[in-house]
Amino acid sequence: MFSWVGKLASAALWLPLSLYARMNKDDSLDDDNDPLIWCKDLQKHAFGEFSFAVVQANEVLEDHSQVEVGHNATFIGVYDGHGGPEASRYICDHLFSHLVRIVREKRLISLEILKTAVSATEDGFISLVRRSCGIKPLMAAVGSCCLAGLISEGTLYVANMGDSRAVIGKLNRPKSNKIVAEQITEDHNACMDEIRQELKQDHPDDPHIVVMKQGVWRIKGIIQVSRTIGDAYLKKPEFALDASYPRFHLREPIRRPVLGNGPSMYTRELKPDDKFIVFASDGLWEHMTNQQVVDIVHNNPRSGIARRLVKSAINEAARKGKRRYDEVKKMEKGSRRAVHDDITVAVVFIDQHMNTDIDDVSMRGFTNSTTKSIFSTLQEIGKGASIG
Repeated sequence: MFSWVGKLASAALWLPLSLYARMNKDDSLDDDNDPLIWCKDLQKHAFGEFSFAVVQANEVLEDHSQVEVGHNATFIGVYDGHGGPEASRYICDHLFSHLVRIVREKRLISLEILKTAVSATEDGFISLVRRSCGIKPLMAAVGSCCLAGLISEGTLYVANMGDSRAVIGKLNRPKSNKIVAEQITEDHNACMDEIRQELKQDHPDDPHIVVMKQGVWRIKGIIQVSRTIGDAYLKKPEFALDASYPRFHLREPIRRPVLGNGPSMYTRELKPDDKFIVFASDGLWEHMTNQQVVDIVHNNPRSGIARRLVKSAINEAARKGKRRYDEVKKMEKGSRRAVHDDITVAVVFIDQHMNTDIDDVSMRGFTNSTTKSIFSTLQEIGKGASIG
């Protein structure tokens, strides 16, 4: 059983979006060189190691992500934006800072505190939209999925909005040493029957709450995910977009929020048979099953494993599009979106020992720099208990 004590960090020194860049040569794997992939092959965190990779497909990267490493806690965030990068970037800039602030105030770590931090981030982005919409009306149509995981005191806490996903790879003991996948989060996507039923129950007076469009179930015929940060035009009548924006124009004003409020929350005591956790945007899960992903992680070296998963997803996307991977990797950002989405993957290995020789580190996906995450500014905080 694990015996670490959680600490959370102060706000990190964030980098501006203008510093987002392609992969460093030193980070590349010898077997391939895809210029739109960034990766960190293997880094240490408090309870093991992690591998981190991002591939850009859109003209402007809409996946933002972070790993925050402290001496006694690890935070992972995957934020899959749509309609633009503003919401996912905002979450990356503010969610962890809100979490730190609330932990300082309450002096404990809990599932409810993580939920409150996500809600504060949502409130902050809606306020930004309100200030911006007079100049940039389409800010009301920008949104992002939000997957946030915190490991502290042998416990995994997860908040989720949208269809990014957290999956644990665990040994199937005592039956065998085979690795099996356990999905921790629920996908909030209208392609799932239970989500469509939930939407219909919440909107009994709206026969068009879910509509099949071009072979895909969409909420109001527009969006697939049922919970997001942002998408203000689907949450508050004041942000309604007129007919000059036909893609986002609703014929009738909304009477209540179309999208769900707040994240789904999950907690899991980590056990010795839990070997790793995969946090990834839906660009991975669209092309690979949970079991395929954990099998690849389990059966290959740790170093570069996140990049291997990204490449496997691209390979499968290329196959579906009757293309070769070598052809896809030569495509430029923007045109590449016709084959696959932006993809973010973080694989966090959970070992039976603590790393005592690590620095507090803040790492952003697809950046060229790593900055300091000041975990040590907080007192040691026991799981769900006040500081003595």
